Amino acid sequence: MVSTASNDLFRNRLGIWWVRAGVVLIIFPVVVVALKSPSVLQIFLISDLVSSSVIPVLCVGLSDRCYWWRGFEVVVGGLGGILTIFIFGTIYFGSALQGAQLILLEGGLYANDWSVFGAFVAAPIGGLLWGVGALLARLSFQYIRAKVRREQFDVLDRPASLDPDVHEHVHVEPPGSGKFF
Repeated sequence: MVSTASNDLFRNRLGIWWVRAGVVLIIFPVVVVALKSPSVLQIFLISDLVSSSVIPVLCVGLSDRCYWWRGFEVVVGGLGGILTIFIFGTIYFGSALQGAQLILLEGGLYANDWSVFGAFVAAPIGGLLWGVGALLARLSFQYIRAKVRREQFDVLDRPASLDPDVHEHVHVEPPGSGKFF
C-alpha cells in the first residue's frame, strides 16, 4: 500500500513517512469493516449472481448477428435479472424481506431448500427477458419518434461497417529498406 500510494497517488512528491502514517490510519477502519463484513464466500456468490444476470445479455450484444442489441438492453437486462431474483425469492418464500435476502444469499449456498438454485436459474432467464423487453421498448420509442418526425425508421438496418460483403484492404508499402533503430 505504501508503494502504491507513494508512486501512483502522490507521484513521489509526498514523504515516505507521511504515506506510511496514512496507511496506518487506513488500516484501523479496514480491520473493523473486515471483522463486521460478510464472508468472502458470500461476496463471491453475490458477484456470481450479478454475473449470471449480466453475462447472457452481454453475450447477445457481442454477437455480430445481433447488431441491433445495444448497451441499453445489456444494462436493463442485468438489472432486470437481479430484480427477477428478488421476484423469485418473494414468490418462493412468500416474503419480500426473504426475497431481498436471497439477492444477498443471506442463507448461504447450502440452504435446505432450492432457493439458491432457483436464484441462479432465474437470474439469466430474467435478464434475457428484461433485455428483450428493453429492446422492444426502445424499438417502439424509436419507431414512434421516426413517424412523428417523418423520418425513415432505420434502426434495424445493418450498419455499414458490419456489412459482410464490404471488405476493406489497406496495403502500406514502406518507402524503402529501413533500419531497426
